[in-house]
Amino acid sequence: MILTTHMLAGAAIGKNIENPWLVAALSIIIHFILDTFRHGEYLNQNSKLKEFWRVAIDLAVGYSIIMFIVFSSDFSDIKIKNILIGSFASIFPDLLTFLYWKVNFKFLQFYINFHQKFHRYPPFSKEREWNLRNAANDILVSVIAVILLLI
Repeated sequence: MILTTHMLAGAAIGKNIENPWLVAALSIIIHFILDTFRHGEYLNQNSKLKEFWRVAIDLAVGYSIIMFIVFSSDFSDIKIKNILIGSFASIFPDLLTFLYWKVNFKFLQFYINFHQKFHRYPPFSKEREWNLRNAANDILVSVIAVILLLI
């Protein structure tokens, strides 16, 4: 899944749950659940650091959508805080993956093995290429999350 999809799902959780600790926990869990769906990925462990502009765009799009919804709605401060907690916690597993890949934090090896088990398809397989067919689940989940944020 792209980061925007994870962020929107976490934000939807944050909007609808009061307890920030539960928001964080459920957002991390939903990250792993979403990773079980077929989805394309635009980076992998062999990606060069100069390719990470894609991550910046992905984060900017996700947070722009979330901030547009937050500022155009009448959410309480607690709800806004939980939306932000959910959106961050939902991408935290991928932040750990980045730290392992690019900073070489070996102590994260156990976590990387755990995270990889949620991806049904192996890295570099056709099922993980970045294309419209593999992005269909991202689109569907993102639309549902936006609807949940709006209603």
